[in-house]
Amino acid sequence: MSATVLVVEDDEDSRNVLLLLLANEGYKVAGARNGLEGLQQARVLHPDVILLDLHMPVMDGVSFKRNQARYPEIASIPVICVSALHNATVIAREAGAVDCVTKPVDFDHLLQLVSTNSPTA
Repeated sequence: MSATVLVVEDDEDSRNVLLLLLANEGYKVAGARNGLEGLQQARVLHPDVILLDLHMPVMDGVSFKRNQARYPEIASIPVICVSALHNATVIAREAGAVDCVTKPVDFDHLLQLVSTNSPTA
């Protein structure tokens, strides 16, 4: 059974590249354009891992993590932040993400993190 990964990223090109990369590796994928949409999809899809941009309109990554904790059915889903912010790793850890990958993304490292944090990978 392949793991499902939800990619929450406001930049369409970045989101599509991540979705394609993950799909080519055999993951089931879904995308969301902002944290609010991502939260709604997570509650429906119950993905195994969430890739989350930190800086987005409507609901940013930190707000997403705060809201994720309010829903027991998705609270424990591991979140890996993917961000270009200069202090992204610190922000991600403080928000409760399991890890953070900075942009430009090292795809091999990202795939390793997704695999490590996917119980059904």
